[in-house]
Amino acid sequence: MHEMSIATAVVGQVEEAARAGGASVVTTVRLQVGELAGVVPDALAFCFELACAGTVLEGAGLVTETVGARARCGACAREWPTGMPPDLCCPGCARAADVELLSGRELQIVSVDWEDGPACARTREPISEEA
Repeated sequence: MHEMSIATAVVGQVEEAARAGGASVVTTVRLQVGELAGVVPDALAFCFELACAGTVLEGAGLVTETVGARARCGACAREWPTGMPPDLCCPGCARAADVELLSGRELQIVSVDWEDGPACARTREPISEEA
């Protein structure tokens, strides 16, 4: 399950940023996850909770935002949602040889919310992680 290695990497990066920022508690981590990234959100949430144990992220919420896959045809410049599994044949000119994926492979930390103390909250943006 590669979701555990992803969760561990996210926790490591967030923990490093939080400590450098003087955070006592991380409350929320927001991720963008492309629909073609091969990540199962429920599995990632489960692994994230395990990876947070004993860190400043313990008890933090994980919010995942799914990024839909989109492609562009190099021949006719048409853009379309590829779906899952991805349809990489242009719906405009039926070519598949010159297609560029525009989105859908993202895996990045969008924002992190943390507390310096009981009454003060801060947000640090962005921390990026490519899979």
